[in-house]
Parts: sequence; structure tokens; C-alpha cells
Amino acid sequence: MKDEVPNLKDFDQRLRDEAAEEPTLEVPAEEPTKHTQIIAIYGKGGIGKSFTLANLSHMMAEQGKRVLLIGCDPKSDTTSLLFGGKACPTIIETSTKKKLAGEEVEIGDVCFKRGGVFAMELGGPEVGRGCGGRGIIHGFELLEKLGFHDWDFDYVLLDFLGDVVCGGFGLPIARDMAQKVILVASNDLQSLYVANNVCSAVEYFRKLGGNVGVAGLVVNKDDQSGEAQAFAKSVDIPILAAIPQDDDLRKKSANYQIVGSSESQWGELFAGLAEEVAGAPPLRPTPLSQDDLLNLFDSKDTGADFVLEPATDADMRGKYYEPKESLEVVYDDV
Repeated sequence: MKDEVPNLKDFDQRLRDEAAEEPTLEVPAEEPTKHTQIIAIYGKGGIGKSFTLANLSHMMAEQGKRVLLIGCDPKSDTTSLLFGGKACPTIIETSTKKKLAGEEVEIGDVCFKRGGVFAMELGGPEVGRGCGGRGIIHGFELLEKLGFHDWDFDYVLLDFLGDVVCGGFGLPIARDMAQKVILVASNDLQSLYVANNVCSAVEYFRKLGGNVGVAGLVVNKDDQSGEAQAFAKSVDIPILAAIPQDDDLRKKSANYQIVGSSESQWGELFAGLAEEVAGAPPLRPTPLSQDDLLNLFDSKDTGADFVLEPATDADMRGKYYEPKESLEVVYDDV
């Protein structure tokens, strides 16, 4: 009877050893082979992903491509600019209401179109009432029920919040849902920190056998200080476009006006971005360490030269500190 009981200690150690192993499977970067290119766009909240995607998708549609834009941010702001500020019903919200009414969700309940672009929002739970990442997973489960894999599009653009690192927001990378990732950042440390985090996620899953790569970086609100360009060079990805820090762009974005059109003075910029996005191969980045990321900036701005001073037990205890006798064995000199 004793021999039939598994040795849980050995089993636990085997699991620990397996978890500690560094995966080594190499996957070469290749051109996307599917008819539909599914592209995930990541960036820090507020950096301009929605602005970039709304105008990029509009330009692609103007060029004759069939484009589906899916907002995967709990703020549900991806489609607002495309629809002139109008918020469309989210998939999760609509699904909940339909389920309570005993009805099924239909395409027309959640998908809307403008200028040839088809667009929808996954949505998310109310604040404090659920997990945003789980909401993303649930949203894609509903999309599959609606026939996502049978739809006919040239491009499916997914707008993901890059600040959050839980599983739901890493879905396109972890599950090979997308062929490639595009990063949106500016010349500031926080947005480049997020971009570097996404590069780290891509690198991690490539080691596990994944195929998703980074197509490149879009520099938004470019003030020409050069940090974003230096970052792209350091992690070995191309710059797909540099959108200038311009007051006209700021005002048009604030007023929900589309500039990704041949009728706009910015049309040529977004036409070039559309061509770059279409042709850029999924590359394997080389993410930076925290120190290397800081070194892209002047140390006077980041505090990179600051020397850490370790705290002591006396510091932590303050007025309650009492010296204790050491248990260290001291040997006399021979």
C-alpha cells in the first residue's frame, strides 16, 4: 500500500525544476501567410493608439482594403474618434443585456461601419466589479460564436492597452492570435517602458515556440528629441512612422476629426504608415534592461546616476531599535 502513494516531495521538485528551465525553442521570423493580417497595437494609455488606429484604418479602407477595427481597451475609446465621438455599444455590455432578455447577440448589435471601416468594442467590467483581462478573453469567446474565423477581411486591427500585463491583454501574443505587433510610443520614459515590456512579452513567447513578432514602432507626438528612435534602434525594430507634435493634429483629434484621408493634409503621412504596416515583417526584438532603458535619456532627467543607499534594521525600527547580541562565531587569530 505504501508503494502506491506518490512521492509528493519529488513531484514538487520536478515541477520546480521544470519551471526554472529557460526555454530554448527558436522560431524564425517569417512573413504572414494568412489572407487576413491580424495586427495587435500596444502602447501606454493616452499615448495615442486610438488616434493612430482610427486614422490608419480609415486610410486602409480608402485604399480599397477590407478592415475590421476592434477596441480591446476597457475604456472603450478606440472607435470614438472613428464615429465622431459617438460611443458604440460594447460586446460585453450587449451580451449581458441580451442574455438577461433571453436573446442572442447579432452582428448588427455590436458592429458598425464608417468610411469602409467595420468597427466594434469588446468593452470591460465596471470599475471594481471584475477583471479587465478576463473581460477581453470573454469578448473574444463571443466573437468566435459570431463567426470571427469565417469573416473576410484584409486586416483586423486590435487596440490593446499596453500598461496592463495580465493574461487577457497578452492574448494576441500568448495564443498566436496575431501575426505581428505594432508599438505606439513617444519620446518619454513611461511610454517607452511600456513598449519595452511588450517587447519582453514577445521575446518570452517566442522562446516558448510562438510566432508573433514586432513589426515596428509608431512615434506619436514626435518632438524630434530622438529617444523613441534610439529605443527602436536598441531593440532592433524599425520606425514605421513619426507623427509630429502639431497643434492642428491635436485640435482635430480633440474634435474627433479623421485626418487619415487623402482629403487631409496629413493623408500622405497615414498612407505611408498603411504601406509600412502592410509590408513590415514580424521581427524578434531584443528588449532592454531597466538600466539600458534609462540610459536612453539624460541622467539629469531620469536620476539614472542615483546611487541606492541600503536601509538598516535600525532605520526600520526607529525609536524601537535595540542592539542585539550577535550569534556570529569569532575565531581567534592563529
